[in-house]
Amino acid sequence: MGMIDVGDKPESLRTAVAQALLSFDNKIMSIIKDGNSPKGNIFEIAKVSGTLGAKKTSDLIPYCHPIPIDDVKVDVTIETGYVRILVKVKSIWKTGVEMEALTGATIAALSVYDILKPLDVSISIDNIKLLEKHGGIGDFKEKQDKKLEAVVITISDSRKKDQDESGKLIINALTKNGFNIAAYKIIPDDIKIIEKELIHSSDDLKVNIVITTGGTGVGPRDVTPEATKRILEKEVSGITENLRNYGQSRTPLSMLSRGVSGIRGNTLIVNMPGSTNAVSQSINALFPGVMHIFRMIAGQGHHK
Repeated sequence: MGMIDVGDKPESLRTAVAQALLSFDNKIMSIIKDGNSPKGNIFEIAKVSGTLGAKKTSDLIPYCHPIPIDDVKVDVTIETGYVRILVKVKSIWKTGVEMEALTGATIAALSVYDILKPLDVSISIDNIKLLEKHGGIGDFKEKQDKKLEAVVITISDSRKKDQDESGKLIINALTKNGFNIAAYKIIPDDIKIIEKELIHSSDDLKVNIVITTGGTGVGPRDVTPEATKRILEKEVSGITENLRNYGQSRTPLSMLSRGVSGIRGNTLIVNMPGSTNAVSQSINALFPGVMHIFRMIAGQGHHK
């Protein structure tokens, strides 16, 4: 038990909105609206304390991650019989901001309670709840019209299947994301053999994606990028840039990978490094964003 490790999760825009209600006797409504309560204006105290509460959430909730908060908005309205506090939190990070929004709303409500308690001993805090949350990889998951097919190719002169941890990591990631594995092969670092297998996977097997692992470095036998470029019809450099950028934040060696990505026919081909660590550190960056490309290849545009 403890904090959840989010180190391998990609960053994305996250938002959450939480509310808290304070019930009070209607006899004090005019005082509240005019800001004449003995301890000050509830609108100002709610905004300041709600913002502070959201920013201090990790100090108050033991297993919450300290996160970079980009924005906190606190809205206070007075309605018949209660004060409504809404707190919206925004962050671009690896985990959601629900707890920050809820904590902000709670601290704001407690601060308003403190302001109003001299006027009404019956005041109560009610209905603290999360109203909405957005962001994270879940927002980008797409339902495919049919089961997608994949081929995994490990490129190595000496590696055997029982030694191929990188290939297994890729297979697990693809399976987890809904792919059927049509073929899994280990082939030597030979440019003609690599070309032949990539052409076979895209032209004959007609799978949706081929992921290679190995042969992307600068050694004399590292020819996977050259073989891939020869058979691609369109390069999709953004995929490769994202993989390298994601890996570089975890290891300084990611910049040495020369892997490429692109399309042949209706097949996406992605080169990944051969190192098990490199694959484990970058495979998560591929999903779920890459899933959208299959709709685009099929001519369905950008809609979900």
